[in-house]
Amino acid sequence: MAFHSILVIIPAFNEENSVGSVVRDIPAGLIDEIVVVNNNSNDQTAVEAARAGATVLNEPIQGYGRACLRGIAYAKNRQQKPDIIVFIDADYSDYPGEITQVVGPILAGDVDLVIGSRALGQRESGSMTFPQVFGNWLATTLMRWIYDVHYTDLGPFRAIRFDSLIALDMQDTTYGWTVEMQLKAAKKGLRIVEVPVTYRKRIGFSKISGTVKGAVGAGYKIITTIFKYW
Repeated sequence: MAFHSILVIIPAFNEENSVGSVVRDIPAGLIDEIVVVNNNSNDQTAVEAARAGATVLNEPIQGYGRACLRGIAYAKNRQQKPDIIVFIDADYSDYPGEITQVVGPILAGDVDLVIGSRALGQRESGSMTFPQVFGNWLATTLMRWIYDVHYTDLGPFRAIRFDSLIALDMQDTTYGWTVEMQLKAAKKGLRIVEVPVTYRKRIGFSKISGTVKGAVGAGYKIITTIFKYW
């Protein structure tokens, strides 16, 4: 299958210092459109994203999954539907230039979903907190025990065929989003691979791993989502 349209969705909450760099570092000529979903930010995130050349959507109700769903709704309503959707965070911890590696297996026609794995790639010291590393290990271990699915990471940097994404009927509006996608993809028999990605310290303060409340809340949601689809 010849792919000709790739759309990038970037959920963003108060990322004015980094979102412009993410948008600008995405390889020109490869991507059809970059969409930043401004998720109830109270800073200049929307302004900086637009200045960098992104299409900016507003999702006033906070929630990582909710922002992603807003981007998907936009993609559904495009006159030309995308062939591939790429998700990447707005904090500049991932390397946008590695989109080429992330979409590569889909472009080759071999797979439906590609997870950018920080566990398989190079991680800058301090780029992931202990709760993040432990949470990823625990979640992927539970997924292996319960579903016999072998993942190394729940990384947000990922690419998926648009028709496959729609078939998953994604529902989660918060931090169970990545787990829901990976579990549903496995249960539906999608062709899935992980590719190593490089990871660095984020710009700014993490609203999740940077606080005890955020880390515990995200961890709880991820674990409950795993058992939800059992």
